This record gives sequence, C-alpha cells and structure tokens, in this order.
Amino acid sequence: MPSLLALGLLVATLCPAVLCHPGGTLDWKIQSQEDQDPRRLDQLRLAYSNADFAFSLYRQLASESPNKNIIFSPLSISTALAFLSLGARNTTLTEIVTGLKFNLTETPEAEIHRGFQHLMRALGRPDDQLELSTGNAMFVKEELKLRTEFVEEAQELYAAQAFTTDFQNPATAEKFINSYVKNKTQGKIVDLVQNLDPQTVMILVNYIFFKAKWKTPFEPNDTFKTEFYLDEKKWVKVPMMNRKDLRLPYFQDEELSCTMVELKYTGNASALLILPDKGKMAAVEAMLLPETLTRWMGSLQTRWIDKLSLPKFSISSHYDLRSVLSQMGIREAFSSQADLSGITGAKSLMVSQVVHKALLDVAEEGTEAAAATGVSISPVSEKMGPQTIIRFDRPFLIAIIHEDTQTITFIGKIANPQEN
Repeated sequence: MPSLLALGLLVATLCPAVLCHPGGTLDWKIQSQEDQDPRRLDQLRLAYSNADFAFSLYRQLASESPNKNIIFSPLSISTALAFLSLGARNTTLTEIVTGLKFNLTETPEAEIHRGFQHLMRALGRPDDQLELSTGNAMFVKEELKLRTEFVEEAQELYAAQAFTTDFQNPATAEKFINSYVKNKTQGKIVDLVQNLDPQTVMILVNYIFFKAKWKTPFEPNDTFKTEFYLDEKKWVKVPMMNRKDLRLPYFQDEELSCTMVELKYTGNASALLILPDKGKMAAVEAMLLPETLTRWMGSLQTRWIDKLSLPKFSISSHYDLRSVLSQMGIREAFSSQADLSGITGAKSLMVSQVVHKALLDVAEEGTEAAAATGVSISPVSEKMGPQTIIRFDRPFLIAIIHEDTQTITFIGKIANPQEN
C-alpha cells in the first residue's frame, strides 16, 4: 500500500477585496507573434490554460451546488497541481497536465513549469498600491528521502520552502501547518488541514493573499439594507453599497443575456462583475470559456452609470477537491497506481486529498474591515431621459484578474450574500 501524499493544495486563498487593471483587454492570441518576448509567450499560454482550468473547475463546482456561493482561487489550485506534477511520471503526469488544460505536444513540461515560475515572480513584484503575496511549501516527514533533483526544482521553479514535520503526531502536524498558513494569509485562513492521517508523509502547500482598496471607494453612509432576490419568490435583506454618477467599463451581452461592469482597485488588478438576466445564470455559466472572457473584456466600453448597487458581503469556502478533480480527468494520482516516483525515486506515494480554502470580503473601502450599516436619504435626481442603473440584487458572478499576467486569481458566484 503506497504511503499517503496529502496534497494540501492549501489553496489558502484570501481575497479581502478584488483586483484591478486600467481597462485593457485580454489578449491570448499567441500565434504569429514571433517578435514577442519568449517569456511573454509563456505567460499568454499559461494565462489561457489557467482560464480554461478556472472555468472548467467552476462549472464542476456549480453543477454540484447550483444555488450555493462559490469562491476559489484557480491560480492557487493550478499552481499546487503543477508543483505536484514535478514529481509525477507517465500517465499520472499526463493526467495532471491535461487536467490543467495543457497539451504536452504543444507545450513541453519544462515550459509549463517555467511559465509558473515567471508568473510567481510577476505576482511577487513590489506594488505599494496592491498587497499580493503567493508562495509554496513542502511539509515532509523526516524519514522521507526526497530526490535531490525534485528538491532543487521545487526551490528553483516554485520557490518552495521545505519543513520537517512529525506526521506521527497528527495534532502537532496540523497545528504546525495551519499556523504557517494562518501567518502567510495574515490570520484569515485558519484550520486548513483537519483530521490528518498519521500515514501522511508529505503535504504540498500553496497560499495566496490579496488585499486592496477600491480606486473610488463606496461611501459608508450610502450603504443601506435592501432586498437581494435569491430567486423569483425568495429574498433576503442585505447591506447594499451604492455609488452614483460614475463612469465605468460596461457591456451588455445580448447574446448571453447578461450585463457586466469592471470595478477598479488601486494597484494592478480589477474585478469583473457579471449579472445574468433573471433565469439566465445556468446559461451564462455553461458558456464560461476563455474565448467568452476575451470577448467580454474586449467589448467593455466606458460609459456613464447613474447608479450602481453592490452587496457588501463576506463569503468563504472549504473544498475537498478529490472527486471534482477526478471528474476532470486527474484520477491516477489518487490511486495505488500513482506514479510520483519523481519525488522519492520509487512508486511509493499517492495523493490522499486536495483541500482548498478561500475567503472573499468586499466592503466599502475594499478591505476586510466592516463598516456600520447606514441609511441614506438622498434627493431625487433631476436628470432627464433614461437612466442606467445597475443593481446586483440577484445572484451574480465575480472574476478577479491580475492585469500584467492576465491571470484569473479568484472566481466566484454570490448566490446569497448572507451565507458565509
């Protein structure tokens, strides 16, 4: 019986706010760009594959819980899986890479790892307007002898720290790992690892922490409680933030029956908010594809918005992704047939679990600090003619995109802002 490699895809992802970019468009066209910097080509291929993986995973999670909130970081999950693939061989490797939406005949394995290496470095560049940190770690049983090549590549390509861990004492190991994650996410992601199997010999971890402020914050005095419609018959009262008389990138997609706006944050990122028409959520979700996102971003046009209403909310998730990833084609790694011989040199390891925990907190300032709910009384607008009013008062989608790397860092669905 192989030992257990508990792949703690500590997709310990915290997003107390959302990302922002200056309103550019995604451009994943990498053909006929011989004059491009090779690193740029790596980045574009990676961004496209990561988007494909993000939407595939989203659709799988949404199909299992169609009326529930969803929040996860596809970037963190894909990075952890790519990190794992360093030690995978044969069918196990092919399944992981294919599950990540790469084709080894088009993109060699070395190029995939190089792409993630460049991505991690790009995300780690100092930005005084945006707090974004990501990293990897290995928690290893002392008796487990890792191949020197694996350790060196883990450090070079994924900047992975290695920590000796006493898995024979599960409570101590859990405390050690969870303390590391809590510290790296500034106290927001806690208890990522639970009920640890004492047979575990290694856990791979990836974390992401993001914090930013809205470029133009909402005024707390303009937040008031109003209805958020869960469906045609049910609604809940939620704190609704409001902004009036603003110019925003906007697009109404007649083909997919949805409306979207891009909200900017200080720093190098933006939030794309997608509001399906009533009864059209499933149809929009079914068409979540990299090509759809490219079309949306390319169609955004800055226009005058008379009023924008957005719920103030904090949602979190904790997923065991084993079954979901298996349905996406990553199966052998979870079986006794797993070939992770690149880690130790022997086929003695298998993946026992892939866990992911994420938190998304959106408030007036864009930080996790909660502001008191107020009631706003304002005069009736004296403007003549039709007004453009966008109310996110029913289930909507959110995608958080890092501009420089064109990477979807977080994606989610707000089905009920009251449910954490």
